[in-house]
Amino acid sequence: MAIKVYIDQGHNPVNPNAGAEGNGYREQDLVYTIGVLTAEYLRAAGIDVRLSRPTPDTQLGTSVSSSLAERVRDANSWGADYFISLHANASDITTASGSEAYVFSLQSSSVPLAENILEQLSINTGLPSRGVFPRPSLYVLRRTQMPATLIELGFITNPYDAALMAQSPQLFAAGVANGVLAYLGYL
Repeated sequence: MAIKVYIDQGHNPVNPNAGAEGNGYREQDLVYTIGVLTAEYLRAAGIDVRLSRPTPDTQLGTSVSSSLAERVRDANSWGADYFISLHANASDITTASGSEAYVFSLQSSSVPLAENILEQLSINTGLPSRGVFPRPSLYVLRRTQMPATLIELGFITNPYDAALMAQSPQLFAAGVANGVLAYLGYL
């Protein structure tokens, strides 16, 4: 039986639960594309993948809380083995750069998955890894029934990170996919 990975492209195309904006880009658009490409890479390796937003205009929920609940419900009911939520970070400090990961707890089985993804993102994009951090308050990490991580791919508020996510989404997708494959022992 194939391993099942749920790729959650964070946020909705429009409110409620639209993402951050910076440097002329919208988070929900960047992570949509990166998620689709990540799914393609993983499927080519024999992994079964489900996307939270299979089309660019897929709208989940009627509020922020129902949007998050729908993503978690879908992953749990599908029986995903792993849950990966893709996001673009934002900061008032426009020089902030790099990728980071959040997990429910630093004692969780999600930590090695997150570490592998960050390592491969750094290899593929050249952006620094900012590390893995606990965020038990995040709904998608607290309510999923499988190992889960939320990945901040880069900073949409940093001109270089934002342009790289927009113009070379395949680098981020390869990084996430290779991180999953390395974690699973496929690489």
